[in-house]
Amino acid sequence: MASSHLLSHHLFPSSLHNTYTNRSNSPNSCLFLRPSTRFRKNPSLRIAASGSGRKQVEFVYDLEDKFNKLADEVDKEAGLSRLTLFSPCKINVFLRITGKREDGYHDLASLFHVISLGDTIKFSLSPTKTKDRLSTNVPGVPLDERNLIIKALNLYRRKTGTDNFFWIHLDKKVPTGAGLGGGSSNAATALWAANQFSGCIASEDDLQEWSAEIGSDIPFFFSHGAAYCTGRGEVVEDIPRALPPNLPMVLVKPKEECSTAEVYKRFRLEQTSSADPSMLLKQITENGISQDVCINDLEPPAFEVLPSLKRLKKRIIAASRGDYQAVFMSGSGSTIVGVGAPDPPAFIYDEDDYKDVFVSDACFLTREENEWYKEPVSQAGVSFGEENTTDEDPYIS
Repeated sequence: MASSHLLSHHLFPSSLHNTYTNRSNSPNSCLFLRPSTRFRKNPSLRIAASGSGRKQVEFVYDLEDKFNKLADEVDKEAGLSRLTLFSPCKINVFLRITGKREDGYHDLASLFHVISLGDTIKFSLSPTKTKDRLSTNVPGVPLDERNLIIKALNLYRRKTGTDNFFWIHLDKKVPTGAGLGGGSSNAATALWAANQFSGCIASEDDLQEWSAEIGSDIPFFFSHGAAYCTGRGEVVEDIPRALPPNLPMVLVKPKEECSTAEVYKRFRLEQTSSADPSMLLKQITENGISQDVCINDLEPPAFEVLPSLKRLKKRIIAASRGDYQAVFMSGSGSTIVGVGAPDPPAFIYDEDDYKDVFVSDACFLTREENEWYKEPVSQAGVSFGEENTTDEDPYIS
């Protein structure tokens, strides 16, 4: 006579005590059921003979592992709801203007490099599917479609057909009208963020190509942080040997701004440098930064627009006593960069004429493949005469 078997499933023992665990810091994340009782790591079979000679089979199951796998699957479905990103600015180590284009723009050749000064942007999915909402910590920044962040999000939706809208908070540290590309960086960061929320359906090459539709400097930020840029600035060639991250610099920006349009209005092509930009690039990548290679063809017209900027550059060079390897203006101004030391000359602190200038130390910054830029520890700009606003409670993705 065939023996009979008793299968005992001990999947939910009476001693099981369940707890709820929020696996995410997001308020929109799901609550997952977690067992607090510890179980064996792997399923197993135990066979024992009963008093009647029948065999009893006990199936012992790893319930915790089962719940963990289930929770992971739910997390994948839930997706991203909040994200905080660093939005760094750039400097032009050299800037040559090589010609006037038929479309009214100028051809340039420039070594762009990301630096460690930047804004922080918080993105949160909006519960509505109608409008982005932007806020910021400084007055005077447009919060509507004039802002490059909103333009970038509109561009991403148009290119991909996605329908995510966002609440965005911009914690601004990069001064405006500084020649540092702060707005362009914000736009690039917004495109990167929108792509993260959509599961990275666009490639970095896609984002870089699309971004040129709303700004000439934006494509650069999809490089790895150092690039030789030509055309209007939208033709970006990554530089494999970036400048050393431990090379310090100081940024000094007066309260007055330089209007880019006004600078170009006074620009004269025949008054530019004759230096070959490809040779400038070769010298910098092989020998580093020096005063003779940090040429900016927009300095003469910018100094016409803002004569005090020319005096500021001369004074920084004279007072530095060789502390800086090079002193030059970035972009169309009005930031003067001193590479080689993190501190400004003493007169910046001592004289009333400079009590309202923006001063920040910085260093060169790059990013890894498939990652966005990360803010270095202890990086903050100082603006004399006004409080530097920071936020100690960033969103966590």
